[in-house]
Order: sequence, then structure tokens, then C-alpha cells
Amino acid sequence: MYPEKIENYFELIKNLLIEYSPKVITALILLFVGLWVVSIITKAFKKIMVKKEVEITLANFLGNIVFWTLRVLLFVIVISKLGFETSSLVAILGAAGLAIGLALQGSLSNFAGGVLIILFKPFKVNDVIEAQGEIGTVQEIQIFNTRLLTANNQTIYIPNGILSNGIIKNYTQEGIRRADLNIGIAYNSDIRKAKEVIMEVLNNHPKILTEPAPSVIVKELADSAINLGIRPWSKSEDFLEVSSETLIECKLALDKVNISIPFPQRELRIINEDK
Repeated sequence: MYPEKIENYFELIKNLLIEYSPKVITALILLFVGLWVVSIITKAFKKIMVKKEVEITLANFLGNIVFWTLRVLLFVIVISKLGFETSSLVAILGAAGLAIGLALQGSLSNFAGGVLIILFKPFKVNDVIEAQGEIGTVQEIQIFNTRLLTANNQTIYIPNGILSNGIIKNYTQEGIRRADLNIGIAYNSDIRKAKEVIMEVLNNHPKILTEPAPSVIVKELADSAINLGIRPWSKSEDFLEVSSETLIECKLALDKVNISIPFPQRELRIINEDK
């Protein structure tokens, strides 16, 4: 009796192998060939994006989307070749995707923000921006975060969700930038002479642009001084140097013509109530 059962098992296994071996072999061949084709298509897609001079961040991002989309399609096709019902599998994947989406709402918001930043480009790598109370140079635009490097060499990660929905100041996008500097002169100073001296400093500085032209304005008649607004334009990369050197050169030039920069002054009156 036992030999008959063993023989029946072997017969069943043989029949299963005969029935499913072609499907398994076909599925495996399809899987390996498909992975190879997906890799080739992804590389070709990225090369096309590079030739079209698409920004590298966007090219990599779109390339990854193509790569994983094709892999998921290949997985569904391989499963169908094995004889499984793919409609129920797609429903399960959809339900799983919904559950994961609900659990990762914050991450999905950052992902969507990253997509918007990459597509609409409010800034790019090496731009100096101000966002969420932080100022720094953009080092990397990731899918979920943007990495900034501050002037004092601190690395800051800002989630793309709040970054894409907030106010962003891009200091380098236009290529040039205006410094808004203030110098106060004494009330007994010759205002026109002071403006003339400062304009000479601005016109002689090699890194201050002539177009747009620099300007000097009377900004305010303050309590202790006449505040002059100094407005030099420079290339974005020269902004800090120009701001510092302009203040130094203006101070030295005003000293030469005896125009002083006064200290804040207060007038005190003492009232003797005994009288």
C-alpha cells in the first residue's frame, strides 16, 4: 500500500512539474529580461534628460519614477504569467498603498513639496535663500528635505512640505543684489558735500556696478543725526565684500573732509523742585 501512495505522490509531482514548469521558466526568463530592459530604458531616459540640459536633480527624480513604475508593471506581468489572478493583487496593492499613504501623510506632503520645488524651481543648488527664518546656501534638493549650509558652516534640513508652502527669499536668482546701508552725519554737516564724497567712493569701487547706478539718499532726520541711505549694486557673490568695504571707505572719506558720524545724544534737564 505504501509503495502505491509513494508512486501516486511522484506521479502528482511529475504532473505538477509538467504543468507549471513552462510557466515558471517563462516567468523567470521574463523577470530577468525585464529587469535588464528596465535598466536600459532608465539609463536611456536619464541620458536624454541630460542631453536636453534638464537639471540633474529633476533628471534623477524622474528617472527613479520611471525605474520603479516599470518594475511594478514587470512584477504584475510576471505574476500573471504564473497563473495568478492579477486583479485581486492590484486591489491588495491599492489597499496597501492607501494604508501606507494615511500613515505617512507628513512624508507624502514633503514628497509633494519636493516635486513642486523641482518642477517650478523657486531656487536651485548654490542659490542663497531665506526660508523658515534661516538663511543659507542650497547644497542639495532631496525628495523629502532641502539641505542648506549657513555662513557659519551649519547644515540645516528644511522639510519640503513647509518649504514649498512658505515664503522663500532667493538672494541670488537675479544675479545682482543691492545693499541697503545707512550712515548718520551730524546736523551741522554739509549734506550735499557728504553725498558727493560718498558717491565718489561708490563710483571708484571696482566691484560696485554702474548699471543699475548706485545712489545716496537722505533717509531720515533722526534725533541725533541725519541718516543717509547708501545703495550700491553688486554681483550676488560680491555682496558681503561690497557691503563691508563700502562702509569702511565711506567712513574714511568722511573723516578726510571733517564730516563726523555723531554718537546718539540725549538732553537732560534737572528741575530743582525746592525752588
